[in-house]
Amino acid sequence: MATATFRIWRGDASGGRFVDYQNPVTEGMVVLDAVHQVQAEQANDLACRWNCKAGKCGSCSAEINGKPRLMCMTRMDTLPLDAPITVEPMQAFPIVRDLVTDVSWNYAVKKRIKPFKPRKPDAADGTWRMGQEDVDRVQEFRKCIECYLCQDVCHVLREHHMHEQFVGPRFLVHVAALEMHPLDTENRLGELRKTQGLGLCNITKCCTTVCPEHITITDNAIIPLKERVVDEFYDPLTRLFRMFRPER
Repeated sequence: MATATFRIWRGDASGGRFVDYQNPVTEGMVVLDAVHQVQAEQANDLACRWNCKAGKCGSCSAEINGKPRLMCMTRMDTLPLDAPITVEPMQAFPIVRDLVTDVSWNYAVKKRIKPFKPRKPDAADGTWRMGQEDVDRVQEFRKCIECYLCQDVCHVLREHHMHEQFVGPRFLVHVAALEMHPLDTENRLGELRKTQGLGLCNITKCCTTVCPEHITITDNAIIPLKERVVDEFYDPLTRLFRMFRPER
């Protein structure tokens, strides 16, 4: 049976350090299994957030060997065992304790986004008529499990800590799902430009790379939103028309 060294970050908001734990690695094991085994046998006070262990709740987000990942979906047979495997909390959010971070900022951001506002029904029975292509376009965005790995890897939040100026890729996906919905009539372009920081994203595609649901965040959500904002506020003809209507 192979044995691996797990270098797990221990501490809280006041500071901490990495602690090494030797743990056996068995067939089919994922990192979350190893963390649970360490928790059960060597460090009973190790704090770790998790729920479904099936890659659907988004609770066990962490950084494994420096990369934001879900612990329950990171198989041990994909990691080299000849060096310590580092497991640490997400860096874009305040640390609570050990591997647990305070992600409540994300919930506050979501509350500030204008909700879905459907047009009046198309038929007398209260139903709507939609093209299947329009429905399919936003279906991808509904796969988001709000693990916030995309938020964690985003340099605007992770390195520059611009949480007050930028909502992050997860909520640009949320806005895209609303803006591209075939029934929605709300206009959120002004907020994208002014308060949600769309222009701060330089489309490095790091958020797309770490998404466990394989949502094409950059190409299918962020870039189309950027195009809409440019068309609305920077296209010469549109700017001319805007002179005759109120600022959004």
